[in-house]
Amino acid sequence: MENNFDVIVVGGGPGGYVCAIRAAQLGLKTACVESRGSLGGTCLNVGCIPSKSLLNLSKNYSMASKEFDNLGIETGGIKLNLKKMMLSKEKSIQVLTKGVEFLFKKNKVTYIRGKGVLFSKNNVVVYDDKNVKKNYNAKNIVIATGSTPTSIPGIKIDEKNIISSTGALSLSKVPKSLLIVGGGYIGLEMGSVWSRLGTEVTVVEYLDHITPGMDKEISNEFKKILMKQGFKFRLNSKVTSTKSKSNSVLVEIVDNSNSKKETIESEKVLVSVGRKAYTEGLNLSKIGIKRDTKGRIEVDKKFQTSTENIYAIGDVIKGPMLAHKAEEEGIAVAEILAGQAGHVNYDTIPGVIYTSPEVAYVGKTEEELKKNKIDYKVGKFPFIANSRAKVNNETDGFVKILAESKTDKVLGVHIIGPHSGDMIAEMTIAMEFGASAEDIARTCHAHPTYTEAIKEAALSVDKRPIHF
Repeated sequence: MENNFDVIVVGGGPGGYVCAIRAAQLGLKTACVESRGSLGGTCLNVGCIPSKSLLNLSKNYSMASKEFDNLGIETGGIKLNLKKMMLSKEKSIQVLTKGVEFLFKKNKVTYIRGKGVLFSKNNVVVYDDKNVKKNYNAKNIVIATGSTPTSIPGIKIDEKNIISSTGALSLSKVPKSLLIVGGGYIGLEMGSVWSRLGTEVTVVEYLDHITPGMDKEISNEFKKILMKQGFKFRLNSKVTSTKSKSNSVLVEIVDNSNSKKETIESEKVLVSVGRKAYTEGLNLSKIGIKRDTKGRIEVDKKFQTSTENIYAIGDVIKGPMLAHKAEEEGIAVAEILAGQAGHVNYDTIPGVIYTSPEVAYVGKTEEELKKNKIDYKVGKFPFIANSRAKVNNETDGFVKILAESKTDKVLGVHIIGPHSGDMIAEMTIAMEFGASAEDIARTCHAHPTYTEAIKEAALSVDKRPIHF
């Protein structure tokens, strides 16, 4: 009986562990299988958490080195101790992963260490680190195995000179130069860390703009700000080959517009061209679970796969590869298994890039509204006109609100500026409740705060901002 469960969750990342905890809260006997050796998945171990730790620490170092003196804070010689910085990052990871273990115990979730393989729709075999196997039975199985970094032809990641985002989190010294393949969120965050610590950063992006899928106006402003910070960009270009030397990499780049070739030498190359669903070794084909052309597991609106009683959530299914999206799906599945009406509103899933300034968004972009022929109004307000941003010397960026022309309903919000990752929560809630721009404009915002820029942008939708 001890090996029989109502739910077995395969994968202990943000989606998996949240699903397991919620299922246990709802009275289901629950187990979670994780092969990494620690809970939290990519996010806590080699993704969201360590990268945010380094972004915060590197920003503090950069401010102390370049800005404090002008603000009347004279600190003397500033010295970087990268080893201590990395130890601080590791401590953050350990505290949080152990915290998830505590939550498992608190909620009576059985934590099974090892690699889970599905042998039937009710049977999971777990292989431990010594390859000893043990059988477990479940009425329902939830696959939450996440994703792994991808590469492109001509580039082989060795985690020495040619690195993935995982390698970029653990460099033992500050490289003189870093070439980033891909102008997406992860690459720009990692580029920001090392740029602040003294690395010359060059970004090569296949498209003619960075951050694909983001509102173009925000993307263009973001690029300008990063260039002011020292980033170099090679847009509309592709990397065709790399050749490793002893302490550097020769990278061949081709301009898409004229096919002109160029070779750049860089001490390190970071490959950041996206991630793919991790479903290796799960035995999915044998038990009849269908996948799409990108290798993602196909599910219905209730997250059920083509095999009865097996569900999938997070990065292994369609949608943005975001930890909080996986968490929402995990809770929804747990509630569905308990007979409730679990649901995820994909129109109100925010996204954040944790650079400085931060970039955040929720809902539709202006390009999407044009493509779908939706009439809309735009309201914008710059942080240079916001009093809190002014006194804190954080005036880059602006708030942009998109509202439907006839109903005034907020359809999308895009912010580039200080603390935008926190500020976007207000607009996510507003959109969840179907708020209009007028609703936001008539809501009292504390003064002086960054959030006043949201109110002013909402006023601007109706062409009546007060402070600009």
